Amino acid sequence: MKIIILGAGKVGKTLTQYMANEDHDIIVIDQNAAKINDVVNQYDVIGVVGNGGSYDILMEANADEADLIICVTASDELNILAGLMARRMGTKHTIARVRNPDYSKQRDFMRNQLGFSLIINPELEAANEIRRTLSFPSAVKVETFARGKVELAEFNVGEDSQLNNIQLSKLNNISRANILICAVSRDDEVIIPDGNYVIKTGDHLYITGAHRDLTRFCLDIGIITKQIKKVMIIGGGKIAFYLAKQLSVLGIRVKIIENNIENCKILAKKLPFVTVINADGSDEEILVEEGIENIDAFLALTGLDEENLVLSLYAKKLYHKKTVAKVTRMDYAGLVNSLNG
Repeated sequence: MKIIILGAGKVGKTLTQYMANEDHDIIVIDQNAAKINDVVNQYDVIGVVGNGGSYDILMEANADEADLIICVTASDELNILAGLMARRMGTKHTIARVRNPDYSKQRDFMRNQLGFSLIINPELEAANEIRRTLSFPSAVKVETFARGKVELAEFNVGEDSQLNNIQLSKLNNISRANILICAVSRDDEVIIPDGNYVIKTGDHLYITGAHRDLTRFCLDIGIITKQIKKVMIIGGGKIAFYLAKQLSVLGIRVKIIENNIENCKILAKKLPFVTVINADGSDEEILVEEGIENIDAFLALTGLDEENLVLSLYAKKLYHKKTVAKVTRMDYAGLVNSLNG
């Protein structure tokens, strides 16, 4: 495919890395010449320096012949404009990253009326995933399929789990829920289990089923001991905003600790049902004072990966809380896995 990537930031560079390895013809556009040089030197791609919202720049990138343009600059407006122009010029498919909460209600209009193939709001998607994970407190991760009708939950099998040494063919002796253990990760090996497979401590299970069946299964095997009722969020960015709004609708009490006073004012105005604290969430005294001992889940969503990891480890090891850390750097993936929810 002939693909244009508009924006050579963290996301654009990651997309370039993966797509270049799949033998696509990639053209990367960015106004920063240093970023373009960096991408071109690392990957087998063509770089164009300039404003992606310019007709001349898009023509230089052969937008009239492109199969796909992915607009991931820091500006929502530029992403929308470039996507619209490329579509009119002949690009077959257009994807735009639109992050501003004010545009969230217009996503369907942009797809249906403006011709975008996909509008992505990464902060909203992250909030959705965290909310799903909190619905199963013992799950590592939860994904949805078939428009939310089917869920795929990931669980780690601990030493005290009722699933230890259970053969899959005898699983119905523990639970009658209509679920399927579709895959197991053991010692860095992915296994598609049959009825003879015996679950062991340390197994990472991938379980699929409807939400009701997964909930019943979790209750049957005793891995949901306490529903999430109180949540503490460190960092008042877009993910925190979307998530707090969703959790409040579910009746979950949310407290956001944010060190920027202006952000606190905005959050307090837009989320009157949420407790917003202007303080340094990395300060242990602040966390204790704001009741970290009494919460059910601790979410570190600041703009610093290292701070999020340290805070999550602190909450997990000292207070045994359900923890979620926002991490954007892929080289921290191994450390993230060690948190195990």
